[in-house]
Amino acid sequence: MKKEDVPQQPDLSEGCKVINYATDESGRYTLTQSAGWEVKDVALQQAWDAIDEQLKEIITVIKAGEKSPLAYHMIKNQMDPALLAQYSGIARWQVKRHLKPRVFNRLDTAALSPYLELFNLTIDQLRSVPEIPDTLRANLNKVEVEQ
Repeated sequence: MKKEDVPQQPDLSEGCKVINYATDESGRYTLTQSAGWEVKDVALQQAWDAIDEQLKEIITVIKAGEKSPLAYHMIKNQMDPALLAQYSGIARWQVKRHLKPRVFNRLDTAALSPYLELFNLTIDQLRSVPEIPDTLRANLNKVEVEQ
């Protein structure tokens, strides 16, 4: 894409500029800023919609007593047990055990502190899940503001 053809449309990350590669007048690749691109916005929105669906499903599973609230926070932060283990410093097998409500509910604050620090949550926030996903609530609030 030529430098002058780089899209300059507002996007989901208002106020943020995105760096793209484009060719200059002599045909060399150079970095140029873009205010956004509708195609990228659509792709990002679809990705967030998929995450919202996963979060709605896991909320149902948690309320049915099949998983602990840790599963919600893991999905919200786009992690799997292996990644959560790596970032929290807790062994993967322990993370998997902590996804079981019976085990999770018996954990004290000291055992949960790596999760609290990683997700920047209070103990009450970690032990609960919202009625609707936080990301979906943020999107709903944004729509209400725009109307």
